[in-house]
Amino acid sequence: MKQQAIASGRTELSRWLRLIQAEYREMPGLHLTKKQMQRLWGFDNETCDAVLAELEDVSFLRRTPKDAYVRTDFDS
Repeated sequence: MKQQAIASGRTELSRWLRLIQAEYREMPGLHLTKKQMQRLWGFDNETCDAVLAELEDVSFLRRTPKDAYVRTDFDS
């Protein structure tokens, strides 16, 4: 049962990662703070942290000095 829950969590995380990457690709200059992401996608704190950590780890997003997240290939 626990493995099934873990697999389900990974699937859910993968789905969110694809969605967020698609949104950022459609709007290359998109700047969102963590709070804005939580409101926009209905994330709880833990889910938002996991998504952001993964997107930063794969160098898709980076955090700006104003605590917004932008694509790494976007010059701000």
